[in-house]
Amino acid sequence: MEPLILGLRWQDILDILINSYILFRLYVLFRGTNVIRMVLAICMLWLLKRLAISIGLIVTSWVIQGIIAVAALIIIIVFRNEIAGVFQVRSLRLFFWGVPQRRIQTPVNVITESVEELARRKLGALIVLPMKKSLEEFIHGGVLWQGTLSQEMLLSIFWHGSPVHDGAIVIQGNQVMKVGTILPLSKNKELPSHFGTRHRAAAGLTEQTDALVIVVSEERGEITVFKDQSIINIERVQELSEVLQEYAGTVPDKSGARHQTIELAVAALGCLVFISGIWFSFARGLETLATVEVPVEFVNRDQEMKIFSASASSVKLQISGSGSLIRSVTPDQLNVRLDLANAVPGQNEVPISREGIILPPGISLKQVEPETLVVNLDVPEQKKLHIQPNWTGKLSEYLIMKEASIVPETVEVIGGRLSLENIKTIYTEAIPLNEISSDGKIKVGIMLLPSSLELADQSQKKDIEVTFNVVPRLPPPDAENE
Repeated sequence: MEPLILGLRWQDILDILINSYILFRLYVLFRGTNVIRMVLAICMLWLLKRLAISIGLIVTSWVIQGIIAVAALIIIIVFRNEIAGVFQVRSLRLFFWGVPQRRIQTPVNVITESVEELARRKLGALIVLPMKKSLEEFIHGGVLWQGTLSQEMLLSIFWHGSPVHDGAIVIQGNQVMKVGTILPLSKNKELPSHFGTRHRAAAGLTEQTDALVIVVSEERGEITVFKDQSIINIERVQELSEVLQEYAGTVPDKSGARHQTIELAVAALGCLVFISGIWFSFARGLETLATVEVPVEFVNRDQEMKIFSASASSVKLQISGSGSLIRSVTPDQLNVRLDLANAVPGQNEVPISREGIILPPGISLKQVEPETLVVNLDVPEQKKLHIQPNWTGKLSEYLIMKEASIVPETVEVIGGRLSLENIKTIYTEAIPLNEISSDGKIKVGIMLLPSSLELADQSQKKDIEVTFNVVPRLPPPDAENE
């Protein structure tokens, strides 16, 4: 460790500080949300992955890497509203430097006086105050309202004769945004038995978001506030005002500010330690895995024989080494040689030996895929083959193929001696009979089967001329008499 610290460049220190600050800003912007919990979980998984690699648990490291990839995708999809809310910050200074406060520009006195009057008249009410997290995917239905908040408005909305009095209202700033909305019901069986639908809806929403929800009981005229996992029974209106001010951040709280300062200082130190640990882990050269695809070089082949086919032209190598070495590896530093000294004419299963794999110093081989290649070798030979038209389908029942000819009649092909031994005829591409209605002449190509064959004269591949003559089919004698 000491040589690393003594060898630190100013660029390395700047690198650590920049990435530490980026991580700290992400914590500041997303703190208090589910996103930060998932990010912390991913960091823990990454540390476990590094540990698994360091002790040689290859499969475990792969599994953890897959989990990390899925978790990152989950964050983007599931928490897209929270992420969008963070990046919609209007002030760049707040985004890059300031500490966002969870404040609502809502007149607390109007809400407290309205809730007090609703409770006195025993008018059931369900009031939602969104905080940082978007509520779009959690609330359903409702009517867009966008009216300026006032006591008269709240009383009229929750009056028994109002068509939307049974739903919830959403207040943002000094505006009533929506009325008559439906909230998700809580499935918590530990809620008090006297809680009605409004209470369970408030609990359901606060279990999934950071919203603050006020409930006025229609039967008892009681006031209850739901926030996170807390259920606060309000005895006096002053208590409701204090709760709203606490969560809205409208009243300075010295102890809260001190606690926040300590929290952010610890977070900043943690980010610095985490990024420094990552930097030192790479500098110390913890093992890193990488998979590369390398072309195969066939060596020691009998000069009389030719390779007509191989099951693969490249192999995948899983290599390991320090992160810096792995990143510096170039394709020309890797080489895979397949020894064909013992190969015979025909198909040969040739294993890829570790001795035939050349790697740079400091890089070790973990796995080869595939471990064996099937190579088809043979002595090349040229042979003249007759060409046969490849008729397909069926000629019309009213026609007869009287004559057909092909030019040229033969063709010279090059292939392996074993492959050509039993081949005397080669076929053209398919010629559909059902498309023939009169005499004609067409040009077609040659089908080279097996694929290891090739034409001695490549110009003939698409230059085979087939001429055919068709005549009408005469009806049988009995048919003429009829």
